[in-house]
Amino acid sequence: MKSNFFLYFILFCGILMLSLPIRAENIAPKEAEEFAYLRGNELLEVFAIDDYEEKYEKLDNLLLEYVDLDYIAKFVIAKYWREMDAAQQKRYLELFKNYALNLYKGFPLNFKDKVSFSILGSEKVNDDTLVNAEIVLALDEEDTKVNAAFRLCKKNGKILMRDIKIGENSFILAYRQRFQEMMKEADEDINWFMEDFEALVNSLDKNA
Repeated sequence: MKSNFFLYFILFCGILMLSLPIRAENIAPKEAEEFAYLRGNELLEVFAIDDYEEKYEKLDNLLLEYVDLDYIAKFVIAKYWREMDAAQQKRYLELFKNYALNLYKGFPLNFKDKVSFSILGSEKVNDDTLVNAEIVLALDEEDTKVNAAFRLCKKNGKILMRDIKIGENSFILAYRQRFQEMMKEADEDINWFMEDFEALVNSLDKNA
């Protein structure tokens, strides 16, 4: 049970934090650390809300505010985006948005007084800033700790998350691998993939 709670938390963080703007502007390390601290505490405050309808509404707003869903959708599908016609691209983007908004709703996001984090520092990585943090889950009789790294950039004056790494695992690459597997399961046929993806999204809608 403890490991399941931990997986749910990390999975949602990955969904929330994955934002990949096209152009990056310079961002100061101190500014990046403050952003990560504020957004992290905002997320924990939402997790503590008891009313699930209110909780999910606020989580949806956070997701839409800090995630570039169009870019992520194109990134994870990779070369197959260019093989879609205009109607397929439009439908795929709509499905991906619903996918992202519903993916976490089947999880018991009950982390009140169970999650804390601290910022460990930051460093410049090319035009981006990498903020290192430690996430602590106080579940059962012992704490579970994990190191996380949030890659930040600035787009049109606004700070956004580019990626989150848990250990050596990058979420943006993990999602890309999953979507490539889905495409291969559909024999790389766009229409078959779209049918399978729509069925998956509809299933998530029903379970949300």
